[in-house]
Amino acid sequence: MAYTTVNKSTDHFDVKLWTGNGSSQTITGYGFQPDLAWIKARTTTGWHDWTDAVRGATKSIFSNSTNAEDTSATALTAFTSDGYSLGSNSQVNGNGTTYVAWNWKAGTGQGSSNTDGSINTTYTSVNTTSGFSISKYTGTGSNATIGHGLGVAPKVVMIKDLSAAKDWAVYHESIGNTKYLELNTTDAVGTASNAWNNTSPTSSVVSIGSRDTLNTSSNNYIAYCFAEKTGFSKFGSYAGSANADGPFIYTGFKPAFIILRGTNAENWIMFDNKRDPVNVVDDLILPNQNIAAFSATYLDINSNGFKLRTNAVGGNASGQEFIYMAFAEAPLVGSNNIACTAR
Repeated sequence: MAYTTVNKSTDHFDVKLWTGNGSSQTITGYGFQPDLAWIKARTTTGWHDWTDAVRGATKSIFSNSTNAEDTSATALTAFTSDGYSLGSNSQVNGNGTTYVAWNWKAGTGQGSSNTDGSINTTYTSVNTTSGFSISKYTGTGSNATIGHGLGVAPKVVMIKDLSAAKDWAVYHESIGNTKYLELNTTDAVGTASNAWNNTSPTSSVVSIGSRDTLNTSSNNYIAYCFAEKTGFSKFGSYAGSANADGPFIYTGFKPAFIILRGTNAENWIMFDNKRDPVNVVDDLILPNQNIAAFSATYLDINSNGFKLRTNAVGGNASGQEFIYMAFAEAPLVGSNNIACTAR
């Protein structure tokens, strides 16, 4: 019996590496249009560039910044059926700089309006197979709901104000609907009833309160929603042990990409299978900072999850709760009933 609902993970998510040329180039080989491209320079400082098909090419937001949406004709300039084209912007294509990109497939192009919530989204692009959607909406300043189109409740929601310099807002099921995190900061988990209106997402809508990072009247917002899919994605938490022989987290697949963060005042930390093709994984990037990738022994990627190999406070502090997001390279057992192998 297969342990997955997604036969081939790379039809929906993939990691790519390239070296910039300072001019223009097209990144190909995805096998799908990357409806969300998250790009980061590895060897130099550089902002985390997020571009999606709902807002359109040339429009960037940044996970390490509060900045409003930026329009750059020289960053990601066009989406293609198999990748995207880049201009000369040093955040995505500096001469001689190496880059990594994490890429998700949503629906088709910008998608269409969703009327499930009290706020009609301008566009919602949905991939129900992999559990990922992108929605653009305009705030009202009052408690509201927005449709996500997934058909099941998302476990992670990330929202950014496009119109003003505001923090990101992150919902994660493991910390609950009365609390929030910020992707661009090291702030500890916050509590606010005006964030998610003390209401968990449903199979059709995400609830938002009047908090300015989520719902300022007349401001435009983008929401990225992630539902868990067996054999493809896993969102949960674990307790730190402060032991270098740290906890093992079962995902049911070999991860291609992992983000984790402590609920105290900590950095977000991310790992992937292309920068680190063998264990121990020690190439770290911080989503909330613009610094280059750096080396620190951290974890093993296994055929069925990941195991902490550090006692670092940022990933394994004693008694602290850590949340994570993980996406698959390959399921533990695919539709061909062949088991995934370890690295």
